[in-house]
Amino acid sequence: MRRTIAAGLLIAACLSTAAGAAEIGRVKSAIGAATITRGATTTPATPGYTLDVKDVLTTGKDGRIGITFIDNSRFAVGPNARISLAEFQFNDTTHKGSSLTQVDRGSLAIVSGQIAKENRDSMKVRTPTSLLAARGTHFVVDVP
Repeated sequence: MRRTIAAGLLIAACLSTAAGAAEIGRVKSAIGAATITRGATTTPATPGYTLDVKDVLTTGKDGRIGITFIDNSRFAVGPNARISLAEFQFNDTTHKGSSLTQVDRGSLAIVSGQIAKENRDSMKVRTPTSLLAARGTHFVVDVP
């Protein structure tokens, strides 16, 4: 019986660690029409909502979303935007990682974090017409 309980606790701890490992950031602020789509589920963006790779951020004409990532990068998503968090990897110990964000429409202001500081070509933003590497600490992407 004790072994069964211990095994159950070990499995639960491993599952909670794996679930926590998927988190890449959190919504810090959300105003107006702002949603996050994960797979087939769309949820209103609310402060504290955890973000995962492949999440899609969408805002309406009065919507805005502020995000802080686990590498301390910050995003400000403007109105009428559709942005996909296509890839994100970050090692908290070495501070190495990579990210790819897809901006289909709208504006995205970025303050880069540890990923860009460790390797200037590791943080990328793709638009319908270009692929940008974050080589500075602050920049804005606007896709009509």
